[in-house]
Amino acid sequence: MEGPFIRIEESGTVLPLRPEVTTIGRGRGVDIRLDEPSVSRLHAELIRRGPYVYVVDLGLSRNGTRVNGRPIARRVLEDGDVVSFGAARCRMGGIPREDVDPDVELRRAVAPDLTRREIDVLTSLCRPALSDEAFVAPATAREIATDLVVTEAAVKQHLLRLYQKFRIPEGANRRTRLANEVIALGLVRPLPPVHVPPQGGRTPEAARRPDGPRPGGGAGAVGGAPGAPRQPGPRRPAAPGAPNRRAAS
Repeated sequence: MEGPFIRIEESGTVLPLRPEVTTIGRGRGVDIRLDEPSVSRLHAELIRRGPYVYVVDLGLSRNGTRVNGRPIARRVLEDGDVVSFGAARCRMGGIPREDVDPDVELRRAVAPDLTRREIDVLTSLCRPALSDEAFVAPATAREIATDLVVTEAAVKQHLLRLYQKFRIPEGANRRTRLANEVIALGLVRPLPPVHVPPQGGRTPEAARRPDGPRPGGGAGAVGGAPGAPRQPGPRRPAAPGAPNRRAAS
């Protein structure tokens, strides 16, 4: 087989890579489907650039992607590398050999210049992907438009410009690849958790405390055993000139 290919070790199936981007996952819409529960519906991409191939973990799975046993986010592949998508093991082949550092990260050192509105669009795009969900896709153009209170057509124009600025090639899952690139560059980060005070200003301990009489006291009692008769307290002295009711009785 000419050109780069991937071999699925469990089945022995050998599949050629697409000319630019090959998607891998458990979903029906991917290029290479892996029937393994630990693999996300859209797990990773194999990208060809000239004679080179690199793998990109899309960050949408808790199980991740490993190359020769090492977890990666993005890495240049060499002929014979074992790539694990979750628990599914594959082996790369047909990649020309060259003295390339396999640990080199293909991230751009400098992000392109972005306008304030473009940053807002990217933040809204990546917000779902920064959650703790095992699989979640970036926001759609309609969801971004609703979030930013703009038209969907305006969002699509911004996305087209962002694809050009980040050099995201045409193809399937373009929004996902853009979101992955933005997160890899550190342009969008998860928001810190927001502390929500308890309702009514009560502390968590007070909120868990049941209402009603406290232990060791009956209704209206302060101290003493439950149900015990109330002891009369000291009588206040009668005001001068007030009749003595006890004497009158």
